[in-house]
Amino acid sequence: MAFQIVINLIIAFLWMFLSESYSAPSFIAGYLLGILLLFLLRRFVPDTFYLRRIYKIGALLLLFIKELLSSNWEIVKLVYKPKQDFEPGIFALPIDVKSNWEITLLANLISLTPGTLSVAISRDNTKIFIHAMHIQDSEEEIASIKNTFEKAILEVSR
Repeated sequence: MAFQIVINLIIAFLWMFLSESYSAPSFIAGYLLGILLLFLLRRFVPDTFYLRRIYKIGALLLLFIKELLSSNWEIVKLVYKPKQDFEPGIFALPIDVKSNWEITLLANLISLTPGTLSVAISRDNTKIFIHAMHIQDSEEEIASIKNTFEKAILEVSR
């Protein structure tokens, strides 16, 4: 991915210098031309097309914001309920992510959403232990995390 970004920047600067227009619009036009060239020649460039990964990172960011807002709303409803009947607990989340940065990102995304906290990671890096403020069904919580955060992290990293 970094190689493709550098090539795209080189194409943008070359376009700017060859057109003898040293302005932002000229650079942007060269950058867009570089994206087009990299897309057309993607079978000769190693790795997948880099805008695909940037799109997936943006989708992960939007997913996090959506989950952050919805979990905030759920916590507010739980806290301001006249009869507080929430059931806190700890459950183990089996994970499919393997590298350290993927595990760290998943644990941080879980901890940053209100009502959940990553407590520990197993020694063999196959489970994350999560404390949740309200657990109705631990299997449902596991499926929810695996289908949102873990799936999006896997799409970004692979």
